[in-house]
Formats: sequence, structure tokens, C-alpha cells
Amino acid sequence: MFTGIIEAVGEVAAIEPRGGDVRLRIKTGKLPLDGVKLGDSICTSGVCLTVVHLPGDGYWADVSNETLKLTTVGRWSSGTPVNLERALTPESRLGGHIVSGHVDGLGTVVEQYEEGRSWRFLIEAPAELAKYIAHKGSICVDGTSLTVNSVDGARFDLNIIPQTMAETVMGHYQVGSQVNLEVDVIARYLERLLLGDKASKPEGLSMDQLAEHGYLKR
Repeated sequence: MFTGIIEAVGEVAAIEPRGGDVRLRIKTGKLPLDGVKLGDSICTSGVCLTVVHLPGDGYWADVSNETLKLTTVGRWSSGTPVNLERALTPESRLGGHIVSGHVDGLGTVVEQYEEGRSWRFLIEAPAELAKYIAHKGSICVDGTSLTVNSVDGARFDLNIIPQTMAETVMGHYQVGSQVNLEVDVIARYLERLLLGDKASKPEGLSMDQLAEHGYLKR
């Protein structure tokens, strides 16, 4: 479990094919590795990876073929910058929101521009994730906990302050960049709770059910 508060920006140092999947070496830069041990989880640009080797200046992690297909990891190369956050401990402050490190889909940067000292980003999410993205709600973008500024269909707007631009990989984004998205886990649980006894049926949550619970006007 993570908070979405990025601790450091590292980079991909090596990618080794391993029979259909890969093993990654991540250099961690200023991320403290004291206390990190084999089997620990590190959120790497939104993807929860398990440490399998600690060479001293970073870590190695195995990445399955499924993860390569469903996240941006399959597009990484040597030198790709990555956001890093160690897993929560009982003493950690929950400064962002609850992040699992399980990517729900890929978003695309469709617009970006400066506004004062901040940057504005317009990101398009997969259509099936649109229902989980709410005005002033939380969303995780490449492991970073962010507040949704506005929503228009499957597109959402972000206002990024200079600190976030400087301390995350967002400074490397361009129009067309793909990003790992994780929606707020509370929204997912709410969807299942609203289904009630119908949760075991395959049809999912209907518009009538949303209206019945006051989420839509008839």
C-alpha cells in the first residue's frame, strides 16, 4: 500500500528479457534504501514491483507479461525516468490517498500548457474508467496522488504546482505521452456496495440502480 507522495525520481538502468517477461534494474537516486529488504514493494511509476535483488544503488524486480501489456512498463527503455515510493509503514503519514500500485488503465496526455507558475494537463482516460473519476476527487497518475480539477467525459484536467513538476516525472510529459492510471479504490468499493445482492451477477451496475440510489436524476 502507498500514498501517492513521490519520494524520488529514479531511472531504468537495465531491462533483461526472461522467457517472455523481463527483469528490470531501477537506479533509485536519492530514495533511501536503508530498511528496504528482499520481498518489499516499491511503487515504480504507479506499478507495485517486488524487490528481488538489492545491488546497492537500486533494485531489481521481475515484471510479468501481463504487466508489460497493461501498463507503460512495456514501453520503458534504459534511461526512462520513473517515480518511486516505498510501501507504507505503520508510522507513515497518509499525505496523498490510498494507492495500491495496481494500474487500472493507460491515459494519454492530450493537452498541456503553463498557467502562471503552474502547469495544466488534460488527460484522457479509457472510457471504462470515466465513471470512477470525479471533480475534486483523487486519481493516481504514474504513482502520483493528484486532485482532479475538472472532468469532461473521459477527460480530466490537472493543475500541477512547480514542486510536483520538479520532483516527479511530470516534467518529462509531452502531448501524446501515455501514463499509468489508478482510480480511487473507494470509488471501486462503492460501486460494488451499490450492487448489493446483484454483485454476484455479471451484468454489473446499471443506470437504473444509480438513479435508485440518488446518483442520477430521472
